[in-house]
Amino acid sequence: MAVSEGFARAVFLDKDGTLIEDVPYNVDPAQVRLMPGTAEGLRLLVAAGYRLVVISNQSGVARGFFAEEALAAVEARLRELLGEAGVSLGGFYYCPHHPQGCVAGYAITCDCRKPQPGLVVRAAQEHGLDLSQSWFIGDILNDVEAGRRAGCRTVLLDNGHETEWVLTPERQPHFTAPDLVAAARIITGT
Repeated sequence: MAVSEGFARAVFLDKDGTLIEDVPYNVDPAQVRLMPGTAEGLRLLVAAGYRLVVISNQSGVARGFFAEEALAAVEARLRELLGEAGVSLGGFYYCPHHPQGCVAGYAITCDCRKPQPGLVVRAAQEHGLDLSQSWFIGDILNDVEAGRRAGCRTVLLDNGHETEWVLTPERQPHFTAPDLVAAARIITGT
């Protein structure tokens, strides 16, 4: 698979329910646990030449559940767990906004909250990533839509976390997989 000269390819990954167990509004690093198969799947992607970038909605900030600064400890713990597995992240991006939030400055409609593609586009610009050669893996259709809007191919982890199933052309995943290992095998063709 050719990559545009000067640009790298990436796999954008949702955090909660994709990389780590989904504990709603969690900012306690002690509760950050990798989903089964995360390390193996990410190692396959890195070995195939993909950069790994987390893209996560964190509306708990806008809702007043925790301060934005609390996310640094979660990111550090995730990087630590992945480092122990021999994997490093190329980037960690999150949206702290929600239009129905209660914290001034965060209670807004923005272009970075998935399903909008703002964070994916920003990460691509900051890291020289070729979106046409990149993928987005997530556990809900908002992840799929963000990836498609950014120009990526998509894999939906069909692990029971999607509850709405509102399917439009932008919300149709290119592939579905039961876990991150299977998703990585689809992407790498192994």
